[in-house]
Amino acid sequence: DHLGIVAGVCEEIGLAEYLDALAGPNEQQVRVGTATVAMILNGLGFSNRRLYLVSQFFATKPVEHLLGPGITADLLHDDCLGRTLDWLYDHDPTTLFAGIARQARQRFGVAARQVHVDTISFSVSGEYAPDPEGDEEEEDAQVVAVTYGYSRDHREDLKQWMLALATTRQGDIPLYLHALDGNASDKVSLVAAVEALGEQLHGEGETPLFVADSGMYSRENMARLNTAQVRWISRVPETSAEAKAAVGTADAAAWQQEGELSFTPVATAPQGERWVLGRTVQGVERTRATLARKAEQTRVEWEKTLWHLRAQRFACAPDAQAALTKQLTKLPEWLRVEAQLLAHPTHTRPGRPRKGTVPDGAVWQATADVALDPVALERVAQRQACFLVATNVVDPTVLSDQDLIQTYKEQTSVERGFAFLKDPLFLASSVFVKKPARIVALSLVMVLCLLVYRLAEHRLREQLAATGQTVPNQLSKSTDRPTMRWIFQCFEGISLLTFPQPGGPPQQAITELEPLHEQVLALLGPSYEKLYKLE
Repeated sequence: DHLGIVAGVCEEIGLAEYLDALAGPNEQQVRVGTATVAMILNGLGFSNRRLYLVSQFFATKPVEHLLGPGITADLLHDDCLGRTLDWLYDHDPTTLFAGIARQARQRFGVAARQVHVDTISFSVSGEYAPDPEGDEEEEDAQVVAVTYGYSRDHREDLKQWMLALATTRQGDIPLYLHALDGNASDKVSLVAAVEALGEQLHGEGETPLFVADSGMYSRENMARLNTAQVRWISRVPETSAEAKAAVGTADAAAWQQEGELSFTPVATAPQGERWVLGRTVQGVERTRATLARKAEQTRVEWEKTLWHLRAQRFACAPDAQAALTKQLTKLPEWLRVEAQLLAHPTHTRPGRPRKGTVPDGAVWQATADVALDPVALERVAQRQACFLVATNVVDPTVLSDQDLIQTYKEQTSVERGFAFLKDPLFLASSVFVKKPARIVALSLVMVLCLLVYRLAEHRLREQLAATGQTVPNQLSKSTDRPTMRWIFQCFEGISLLTFPQPGGPPQQAITELEPLHEQVLALLGPSYEKLYKLE
């Protein structure tokens, strides 16, 4: 199948050699690097097999061809993989991944000029209660607290752990990971991730521009990053007085339009930052549809409220007017009201009046009808679709307003990585290890899977663009930006056959190779062709 491509990426970045060099000589039949590659192959096999079923996964695979001579499926048992996870944890997964990612970037030519940072939560089943005996290993600062917290999966009934991830704009390549407690705060974890990765990349001669969502933004955090001379872009949460005032200027602002993106600078911003308001056509359309549904529901509720007001009677017109004014205090700006005061004649004397008696008094009624104001609705939709982006790159000749908004919109880079990790067919669709320490180690395996997948995808797309070639997509239309998932599916059914030879070494042959497969392997490089016997 496609596992030769996965093994080829692991070989090209030197993953097994890197880990084995750190582990040093040992007497284990399966070394740490080989076992880690085996877990990556299992994770990218898209079979949703848990780690204790890895040996079953490899039972039908050419294990020696993928992992090296002397390795068999029965050696990849749960004890072997458990020991590997423990070793990965003991050597700090964050540090290990930093070294592997650096090596991968160098060998695949990936720049880190723009880096996107965010966090994700993973829900788990089970108690994951703290060790009552206070096991020293479990008290290690690296061990995450599997606990309740804000769930992005909307599963507040389940405990969770979190993961901080950073990816490049070029190829969505992961650069950084850090496992976090289930109730970790983005305000703390994101700025710590940016500082750690910024220091790491600065040592490699890179000065990246970090992009984060509003979870990172606070006066203290941005001042901290400014002091560290870290360049950043962040969405501003609309909670402060300055942010609310900035969004409030949207109606009267002079907007610039570039394609589907609109933007306008904000006149004033705190602590020397630069703020820009932005909105997109798609964002306005989504907001308009949501607001229309809510507006109709609100109009019906106001009709009921005003019906109760109409049922009341007041002794004088000022009382009726006061009641009407009080009732309309919280009326949304997109509801139009037509109100009036009605006088109803009445008899002040007790008892039933005689026929023909002229009323000598009156009671007053306040009536009001509400209707949606389409002009005001559109104005509110345009305002609500706005988002406020800040940066400490204050010179617009270095980073224009348009580029600032466009760069923030590319935050989907890291979100695509999260979607991959959450895929039901992926290794991490359910976390099943029992020890929190192994959850930390498993986070490394998960992100290594993402790294390998993205590197293969980046290489293929880069080579397709450079050579002017295309491949067919799922609809049989030509594309130069295929997903690696689709390419992996195209490789299904490719097998390695071994023929015993009397008196000599067995012969091997690859079956079911089509021109598309040969094209993809040629674009990926000679080492990949060699794995599929095409050298």
